[in-house]
Amino acid sequence: MSDNFTAAANPQPLDVVTFGEAMAMFVATAGGELREVSQYVRRAAGAELNVAIGLARLGLKSGWVSRLGGDSFGRFILDTLDAERVDRRSVAVDPSYPTGFQLKSKAEDGTDPSVEYFRKGSAASRLSTADFDERYFGGARHLHLSGVAAALSPESYALAAHAARWMKRQGKTVSFDPNLRPVLWRSRQEMVTRLNELAFDADWVLPGIKEGLILTGHDQPEAIADFYLARGVRAVVIKTGADGAYFKTFGGEQGMVPAVPVANVVDTVGAGDGFAVGVISALLEGLTLNEAIVRGNHIGALAIQVTGDSEGLPDRRQLARAMANTAVNALTA
Repeated sequence: MSDNFTAAANPQPLDVVTFGEAMAMFVATAGGELREVSQYVRRAAGAELNVAIGLARLGLKSGWVSRLGGDSFGRFILDTLDAERVDRRSVAVDPSYPTGFQLKSKAEDGTDPSVEYFRKGSAASRLSTADFDERYFGGARHLHLSGVAAALSPESYALAAHAARWMKRQGKTVSFDPNLRPVLWRSRQEMVTRLNELAFDADWVLPGIKEGLILTGHDQPEAIADFYLARGVRAVVIKTGADGAYFKTFGGEQGMVPAVPVANVVDTVGAGDGFAVGVISALLEGLTLNEAIVRGNHIGALAIQVTGDSEGLPDRRQLARAMANTAVNALTA
């Protein structure tokens, strides 16, 4: 059962399509352990959902595929998609299973918040290749995948693998953010093997430096990049934290792009999704890889200055203002 529109019956072109799990997120309004918190603010959460929202705010046409429960949390996610102008024609509502949720502590002094998940048996965990609509996916120029959706279940992983290979055969581009969630995998080795298989089918791979070490066994950015480039990836961008990001392409172009200084880090969750939004949007607009990473660094910096996973993702005006301020600060430094 579903309250979504039928994608095949009403095809519309998209710039980017992605899929994954969305959850209702309750963020503590005060510091301390979660067991001590009595008040929360509700937000929407989900790595792939964050990317779809971020792209839509920049004016790109993004589509998100998932399954939601026929409950209040599911309706909240649908309302969020509509408010953010994210296409939801391939979102199915299944009243037999719930929408997941999570509790998140209030981050202080830039430390990582504590998060407790309540997602076992969720509607999204039942994603499978049955949710792959050729007309819907084929109507997009680009597919973005994350290791989070791949970790939900063997069936969800099969959907990711099928989507990546099918889109590549259609001449589309594919990006992959490992977004490691070890707790969702049966073993570390399974996680490494499966996520690398997805990465090898991508054009653009976007790991963090620590993720790169786990997935490739290398601790140097260039060695991590070479691991993927040797297997057919076109470009690898490695997030190196406070240093910024390193990139290398299959043609041998490489370099470092400095990070954007942030005086007050509020919540680090969502920074990687914001970075992906910047890189993907810029590359689809024909900018160079260096320019794309500059944009990614700016959006990632904006994301960590607010509470919430997607609340800091900018629209065009906010992005332009942030990049202009960085340029002015560089001239006056």
